[in-house]
Amino acid sequence: MKVELITCTPDADKLVAAAAKLCYAKSDIDTLMDKLTPEKVESFLKTLSDLGHESPVEHASFTFGIEGVSRALLAQITRHRIASFSVQSQRYVDKSGFEYILPPEIEAVAEAKAEFIAAMEEDVAHYERLRRLLIPERKRRFMEEGMDEAAAERAAEKAANEDARFVLPNACDTRMIVTMNVRSLYNFFRLRCCNRAQWEIRAVATEMLRLCRQAAPLLFKNAGPACLVGPCAEGAYTCGKLKQVRESFSDL
Repeated sequence: MKVELITCTPDADKLVAAAAKLCYAKSDIDTLMDKLTPEKVESFLKTLSDLGHESPVEHASFTFGIEGVSRALLAQITRHRIASFSVQSQRYVDKSGFEYILPPEIEAVAEAKAEFIAAMEEDVAHYERLRRLLIPERKRRFMEEGMDEAAAERAAEKAANEDARFVLPNACDTRMIVTMNVRSLYNFFRLRCCNRAQWEIRAVATEMLRLCRQAAPLLFKNAGPACLVGPCAEGAYTCGKLKQVRESFSDL
């Protein structure tokens, strides 16, 4: 797994503080940034947090590059709909010899690991065989439609990907670029940094939060699972490890 902060709104803490200042002061646009010292920025952001007023934080956004993760993770992260996603296409990218994500619980049991790897190798073989079987017929059809041989070959390979991908497993690797505004990130971290979240997306979310805290420490000071600043939101399903969770995120 690799998570990288590609870009973010410059001076995000100060921008959000300026938006908050506009809400609560008489300043006009031309003077909005005047006298916004680090102390006043921190004060405005604390006020927002105390009031639960989150709309100003939507003005700042963060863009991440994520790779070495599974299509199973993709299915989960795209449920966060107030976000933008660009994802490696299995229609246009040949996944022959694809890499796969091995869950730690499977890796820890030798027999389970061997079974998993055998399944992945079989999926690779099926995928590659399907592509080989599909390409000649697609190429013939494209040439009949008037394409030259080289163009027909390229088009046939992409067309073969489209159907061969149906045998690819959830474990198949993917990569993506994800952009969220800060308010969406707060919600994402509340849900996905929680111990109850699935292990892979929890690892991705925790690394995203670490990067956010480096870039905008005031905005993300209290971001994380719900139990960092209040009671556990999981009710009867709580992990029961509130103290350990708070300690781990205080050191993030």
